[in-house]
Amino acid sequence: MLPLLRAAWFPTGAETGVAVLHKLSLLAPLVLLLASPARTEPPPPATALTCTGVTKQGGLLVCEGPPETAIHVTSPKDKHDRTVRTDEAGTVLIGLHQKEASTLTLTPDPGQIPPVTVQVAPRDDDFRLIRGFNCDKVDARTEAQKQHAAESWVKKQDAFARFNTGPALSKGFIKPVNGPASSPFGPTRKYVGTGANGDPCEKVSVHEGFDFAVPTGTPVSAPAGGTVVLADTDLYYEGGTVFLDHGGGLVSVFLHLSAVDVTEGDVVSQGDRLGATGNTGRTTGPHLHWAVKWRNEETSGRDRDFYVDPALLLALEPH
Repeated sequence: MLPLLRAAWFPTGAETGVAVLHKLSLLAPLVLLLASPARTEPPPPATALTCTGVTKQGGLLVCEGPPETAIHVTSPKDKHDRTVRTDEAGTVLIGLHQKEASTLTLTPDPGQIPPVTVQVAPRDDDFRLIRGFNCDKVDARTEAQKQHAAESWVKKQDAFARFNTGPALSKGFIKPVNGPASSPFGPTRKYVGTGANGDPCEKVSVHEGFDFAVPTGTPVSAPAGGTVVLADTDLYYEGGTVFLDHGGGLVSVFLHLSAVDVTEGDVVSQGDRLGATGNTGRTTGPHLHWAVKWRNEETSGRDRDFYVDPALLLALEPH
């Protein structure tokens, strides 16, 4: 800065000391201004709520608004109404239930910001009847199986109850394996079969994951970064299992693995290896079952969390 100031003015021998001091006093504010670091003003608070994402049943909303603000998500039928909260950056991920209402109203609280209306496209999930099934693959039947299933359930509930920060959708999602899809998210399956003792059985369930038909040993990679909250080689129904918390309330679930190459607490990046596909747990053939659960961080109980469609997440742009 000093060469710039000398170019503008430099005292000569003809000037008196009083004149020099007077001119220096005039330059002092300029010197202070040039020497002071530039101040970055904080961004103004958000004055609107905006939402993007996949607006379809089983999809996901990405909403931006004021930080640390409650948002009431309501519908005419009140079936899946919930309250969520934006984080310190003003972002919140809102899962859309498989049976979500066709119209949602998102109302920030307090109400200085106008509400937003979201139209949700319907799904067309089919019904599948599967006969000749081994009943022991459907449900726990012996006392030993029931004990194993109960212990596995406790591990899963404990993992879902823990929340971690993470990249969420900052890099989007990628497929966890290279291979063709074999069964989509959403269809209702009715199993009819016979147990080893000859007794018949029936069970109805919704397929809440996205399956890939790949041979045992196919590498499984993280679809997005996150923290491993469960890594177990022998859950009753799931077999080799990894739960990966991506942040924002999203947890990826990988089932039937032949190898688990991570441990609880590991922090992984998108594309890192988690394990290998297999045929473990209650399954009839080698494949990867990938599911994604949306959890509402605003609630203490986990009974209103639900799975969203992983295939729809693959279509989301990074946020």
